[in-house]
Formats: sequence, C-alpha cells, structure tokens
Amino acid sequence: MEWAYAISGLVGGFLVGVTGVGGGSLMTPLLVMVFGIAPATAVGTDLLYAAATKASGVWVHSRKHNVDWKAVRLLILGSAPASLLTLVLLREFKSLHTYDAFFRYGLGIALVLTAVALLCGRGSDPATGSDPISSPSSRPAGLTIALGALIGILVTISSVGAGAVGTAVLIALYPKMPISRIVGTDIAHAVPLTLLAGLGHLSLGHVNTGLLINLLLGSIPGIWLGSHLNAHIPERLSRPLLATLLLLIAVKLLF
Repeated sequence: MEWAYAISGLVGGFLVGVTGVGGGSLMTPLLVMVFGIAPATAVGTDLLYAAATKASGVWVHSRKHNVDWKAVRLLILGSAPASLLTLVLLREFKSLHTYDAFFRYGLGIALVLTAVALLCGRGSDPATGSDPISSPSSRPAGLTIALGALIGILVTISSVGAGAVGTAVLIALYPKMPISRIVGTDIAHAVPLTLLAGLGHLSLGHVNTGLLINLLLGSIPGIWLGSHLNAHIPERLSRPLLATLLLLIAVKLLF
C-alpha cells in the first residue's frame, strides 16, 4: 500500500464529502502537480476512481426518488457518443509529442469552468421544500442532449465536469427542480459516463491500477468523514474558497 496515494485519496474523498464537488477537480491536479503522474494517466485513473466512488450514491438517491431518469437518459444520449468519439480521436493523436500538453490544458480549462459553475450555482433547497419538480419535457430534449455531449467531451479529456459543471447544466435546464433531485440526477448521469470514459482510457493504457486501488482505499473513509462534517460548514464559505483554489490550480496548469 502506497501511503501517500492513500492519504491523497483520503483528502480528496473528504473534500468531496464536504463540498459535493467531484473528485476530478481536486484529485487529478494533485496527481499531476504533486506526484508527477502523466496527465493522461491521471485523467484515466481518476475517471475509474470517480465511477467507483459515486456508484453507491446512485443507489441511495434512487431509493429517495431523487433521480430524474428521463433527464439522465437525455444527457447520456449526448454524453456517451461524444465520449466515444473523443476517445477515438485521442487514440489517433496518441503519437503526437503534444499529447500530454493537450490533457494539461484541457484540465486547466475544465477547472476554470468548474470554478465558475461553483460560484454561479444555486444553494440548498429552501426550508419549505416547496419548489415544484421541473419535468425534462419542459425543456427541449435536443438542448439537454447537446449539453450532455459537451459534458461528455469535457469529462473524457479532463475527468472534470461531471460534478459541478453537470450540476450547473441541470440547474440551467430545469431551474424549478429541487437541488436534491439535481444532485441525484447528476450523480446518476456521472457514473455511466465516467465508467465509459475510464474504460476507454484503460484501453489506451492511461490507467494505473495500483494507484487506483490506493486512492479508493483512502477515499472511502474520507467521504464518510466529509459527509458527516458537511452540515457544519456553511456553503457560502466552502463554495468561494473551493472555487478560488481551483482557479489557482488552473493558472498553474495553464501557465
């Protein structure tokens, strides 16, 4: 067991539990900047890490009826083909000497978008819980599919975007949908997308299985601890701080 990787998984899981933001926004830059992992390998490993850590969340949210499966299907109709096409293009460009630079810049741009999504995102449900559920039929299916495709591309090249960006997209599409249902729907879409993209990166040789196992060993207690502390940290404080951190990391990656 590599303790440094397991501790990183612990920290990443804790921050995911506290902020609700996907681990890719934090874990992938950490692997690249601190441990010197090649950007392509960091992205591929983190995608499978995300799929594993979020899988249990789908079951929990589904039992609570917090998943809008029609919205999930529309997003997948866009994100899955876009992810597969991106993987095909990555395979074609793998021999280029700028290959890792492409992943680094893609990650930097994705972090900027995530920071913006965090700052613009809606807060928690009102205490009354009176927001009506906005049905996917109230928005054009084509728009949902198109935005799903953008998420699919972003996630495949950076492992970032299935969390904060996906949530921001759902809020924009269905502004009257309760935040608990937004979160559940976003997680239900993120799991198959990150699994598909992660398996694609595995076929490209971009996954370090030993690193993946150690990250998962650390993330399980980290998420548990962070989730229990979540209620004690005001969202109005955690969101701006995390957005600022992501912007600083993005600047480092891009420049």
